[in-house]
Amino acid sequence: QVRVVESGGGLVQAGGSLRLSCVASGRTFSRNVMRWFRRAPGKEREFVARISGTNSSAYYADSVKDRFTISRDNAKTVYLQMDSLKPEDTAVYYCNYGNDIRVLGPYWGQGTQVTVSS
Repeated sequence: QVRVVESGGGLVQAGGSLRLSCVASGRTFSRNVMRWFRRAPGKEREFVARISGTNSSAYYADSVKDRFTISRDNAKTVYLQMDSLKPEDTAVYYCNYGNDIRVLGPYWGQGTQVTVSS
């Protein structure tokens, strides 16, 4: 199977930046679609960003557009650069890995905590 590991979370002041990483290993797919989700306290899981496995095109939730940037270093490593962070960005961030741009992937990381102070 596949192991997915996120890293890079931490505590930062509003307006600051963090860079999250997600690495997939094991029996990875030929197409590598990665997504970032987050779950804030008392709220449902929320989509953040997606990068395709074909041409690495990016797609963002409106709440993070123009502040967050998803990119890949290679087929199995993806980053989420988070700039101009707001307190409402505070959440546990999860990486999701699959092989289909249309369907949520079957593999999840353990999550990394991002806390933004006001």
